[in-house]
Amino acid sequence: MELMPLIYFKLVAKLENMSRAAEQLHITQPALSKSISQLEASLGVPLFDRNGRSIRLNRYGKFFLERTELILREYDRAREDLTNLIAPGQGEVSIGFMHTLGLQVIPALLTDVRNVYPQMKFQLTQSNSGVLLHKLEAGDLDLCLISSVELGHHVHWEKLWDEELFLIVPYEHPLVGEQSVKLEQFAAEPFISIKKGNSLRKSVDELYRQEGFVLNVAFEGEEIHTVAGLVESGLGVSLIPHIKGLEQYRLHVIPVAAENCKREIGIAYMENRFISAVTEQFSTYVKQYFKEN
Repeated sequence: MELMPLIYFKLVAKLENMSRAAEQLHITQPALSKSISQLEASLGVPLFDRNGRSIRLNRYGKFFLERTELILREYDRAREDLTNLIAPGQGEVSIGFMHTLGLQVIPALLTDVRNVYPQMKFQLTQSNSGVLLHKLEAGDLDLCLISSVELGHHVHWEKLWDEELFLIVPYEHPLVGEQSVKLEQFAAEPFISIKKGNSLRKSVDELYRQEGFVLNVAFEGEEIHTVAGLVESGLGVSLIPHIKGLEQYRLHVIPVAAENCKREIGIAYMENRFISAVTEQFSTYVKQYFKEN
């Protein structure tokens, strides 16, 4: 049912005068009478007792008026809540981000944002790029911080920064002590990888392919700390971004002398979907933040 007939009914019930109600609603009396008649027909019961031009709310009308006032109050409350939800500076933004960004990047970003927009609220979702893209396309997220690998249809992605990938090896590895290494120096070694479907795995696969090598996967892990633990145990080497907490492992971190040993991180949102004012405001802030940091 549309709300306008309920609004018309509420005023007619209050005034019990069709002419005065039509005048206040700025519509013609015949149009108002038709709306009330259609409402009664849809409900299957008359709401007013009619005697010539005089109308009076009957017992069915009084019952329905109570419910109508509840419906309209809930509508007004929902509209107010939605306004607050999307209001610039104080609304809510639903953000998705990759696991590796949750250790340092996202906490630093949100701390910085709160200094400028203390009333802004956030819903946070942490997962791999594939899951985040699915949630973005489904409308569960307003925007994502993800890599550029295999973007979906109608997804707009804008680069924010390059994330360098480093070789990690156990302390006893022959490459310990090197200031930098080439991919050919470790390409044939057992590799501890993130599972397929993760943007980091896709970036590493592409790097090996471009350099003319095939990834020799020994073990696959769900997240980077698992990878670091397996490398520490001497089960292989890996390429990962330099994340917070890596120093707790007995590892050596070595830069790789390859220009493409990195992945691009950017902000993504749907091109064909409504973007609230607060989401637009946050998106603009994020872009400026990563220009300056």
